[in-house]
Amino acid sequence: MAQKPEDKPDVGTTGHEWDGIEELNNPLPRWWVWVFYITIIWGLWYTVAYPAWPMISGATEGYMGWSTRANVAADIEEAEAANAEINTRLASVELTEITSDAELQGYARSAGEAVFNTWCVQCHGREGGGFVGYPTLSDDDWLWGGTMEDIHLTISHGIRNEEDPDARYSEMPAFGRDELLAEEEIVQVVNYVMSLSGEAQDPAQVEPGAVVYADNCAACHGEAAEGDVFQGAPNLNDAIWLYGGDYASLMETVNNARFGVMPNWNSRLTEAEIRAVTAYVHQLGGGE
Repeated sequence: MAQKPEDKPDVGTTGHEWDGIEELNNPLPRWWVWVFYITIIWGLWYTVAYPAWPMISGATEGYMGWSTRANVAADIEEAEAANAEINTRLASVELTEITSDAELQGYARSAGEAVFNTWCVQCHGREGGGFVGYPTLSDDDWLWGGTMEDIHLTISHGIRNEEDPDARYSEMPAFGRDELLAEEEIVQVVNYVMSLSGEAQDPAQVEPGAVVYADNCAACHGEAAEGDVFQGAPNLNDAIWLYGGDYASLMETVNNARFGVMPNWNSRLTEAEIRAVTAYVHQLGGGE
């Protein structure tokens, strides 16, 4: 027969028993119960007053009309109002004058870093470090020029972007895929290009490769393979490679060509923002 623990007060039981253990009738303190009821009432009121119930698109707005989006929008408007004057100056002065105005230059670099970290870092990496297929912006190797004007034009209109008729545009032929060169000639010119900044995989192919290069590549990349910023043709003798300088990568480049695309930012950023990120990129280390 179940026994009640001697140290328990005689408060009666609920009538429930499990394996000889009786359930004592010890109700919660009344103050605790009332607090529990209040939290339920408060929770119901909250779901009516504030956005709470999910819907197909968004959520219920609540009769108080509060939202985090509205708060953020208000903060953005306040910041834009505070910076309106200097943004107007930034958008109107000559690009070359930005670096000669200490206040404007400091603001442009700070604002430009914020723009870069929001829109550009995904492709170009932290502080412009770049990735394979995405140019490094912190060195002095520029496909389309590294002056303030050049960078501004590139950011504004993009590269090989069909949405903007003023985008930078150049296209390398797919010498293998389109059968412009024989496989033997591609092997030769790849070895020649490798020899310009390092060691060729097959030194015997370098001399005939120089002939293939002169006949098919020099028009864009230059007779000395120094590149041409007006065409976006890279320098081939500085050991800086956008898609890789090993034999396999160069074979892929010559056979199938590369066609990297950069969006035009003039439809997404204000002129002040474009100029700010232009100044930031220019000062990363390689601006001309």
